Amino acid sequence: MASPPSPSELIAAIATAPGRGGIGVVRVSGADVAGIMTGVLGRRIAPRMASYGCFLDAGGQTLDEGIALYFPAPHSFTGESVLELQGHGGTQVLQLVLARCLELGARPAEPGEFTRRAFLNDKLDLAQAEAVADLIDAQSQAAARSAVRVLSGEFSRRIDTLTDGLVRLRMLVEATLDFPEEEVDFLRKADAEGQLAAIEQGLAGVLAQARQGALLREGLSVALIGQPNVGKSSLLNRLAGYEAAIVTDIAGTTRDTVRESIQLNGVPIHIIDTAGLRDTEDTVEKLGIARTWAALEQADAALLLVDAQHGMGEAEAGILRRLPDIPRLTVHNKIDLAGEPARLSADGSEVWLSAETGEGVDLLCRRLLELGGWQAGHEDAFIARTRHLSALHEAAAHLRAARGAAGRLELFAEELRLAHDTLAQITGEFTADDLLGEIFGRFCIGK
Repeated sequence: MASPPSPSELIAAIATAPGRGGIGVVRVSGADVAGIMTGVLGRRIAPRMASYGCFLDAGGQTLDEGIALYFPAPHSFTGESVLELQGHGGTQVLQLVLARCLELGARPAEPGEFTRRAFLNDKLDLAQAEAVADLIDAQSQAAARSAVRVLSGEFSRRIDTLTDGLVRLRMLVEATLDFPEEEVDFLRKADAEGQLAAIEQGLAGVLAQARQGALLREGLSVALIGQPNVGKSSLLNRLAGYEAAIVTDIAGTTRDTVRESIQLNGVPIHIIDTAGLRDTEDTVEKLGIARTWAALEQADAALLLVDAQHGMGEAEAGILRRLPDIPRLTVHNKIDLAGEPARLSADGSEVWLSAETGEGVDLLCRRLLELGGWQAGHEDAFIARTRHLSALHEAAAHLRAARGAAGRLELFAEELRLAHDTLAQITGEFTADDLLGEIFGRFCIGK
């Protein structure tokens, strides 16, 4: 773990969002906030008790009135002494109070520095610290609940259970390596194979929950593609619930990508309406088509819209052949004009609907979630980041390698060690300073 921050350094920042508000908070953290306390309040206040008073400038004039709270170390969010000044939420008055704190010896806090200090002072592990930002950035109630689950330590406890199991198994293996002359087969007697299987099973369960949490955090990017006038913009408007895109009978109306985000069962779905794919001499439309193919390279899934009155043709087949290797679904639109019923094909690769009437759109929504890997009933998902999923996958690969090397104890022990180290990176037991800078640099200032 990285070294803790200098205990003498005081940091300060506005902890509430910018703009007008009923309340604004300036937060100070460091080894000793007594100087700032007396400089701003004119007196010392009791720990953990709200104290009303004036916030003073250097000349003793009132900057604002509000509530002050003092949390002595180590009983605070950061593990250091913390002073919170809760005043009115005006932009200028908060800047005045912050400037007074800086005048008294604090320096401006960097993005995420309060939470980073909480991590370095063992108030939070790294997964919990990341969950602070994920809770703030949550795009749905389901994502917020998932982030709270991680912040409360549930995800970390599951990781700790896995690492504890690995430690016990590694001890058995090391004992066998250290005492090869012993007649007792430590591994067989302790059911090392069964212990490894239990760890693998537990890891698979955590990975499944993390995959669901990653969907809640990142969402699913879906591109609507097809020839002009097949109803891409109409479907976008139907999914969004309002007219996000212009709809006309003129081919080529959509010249650029139009993006809209919706929620399905709490999962953010980022819909990208693209320019119709066709041969054209229109320079602007050509640029729109080029952007369509660029959007497809970044999409998680593609919906190919087809006019149900005409069905699939060579043009649509050509589009499918050019698609990148991502999940795709063929959407037969305008069934209200074709006289066809709403339905989903047996293999789930095609759906028939009407963007105009809404018939069959529920089938599309359900299938979209399935394409993204969402499984109903995963209310216990852990909000997860790419690095969490990568570490879990890597640990699983080391466990598989360990199973394959069970007859060669040195290799078996090494794979178990690598799996252990990889899981420990999730909670920050082993973490490089540059990774910490990358993680906390994405936080907002004051958090």
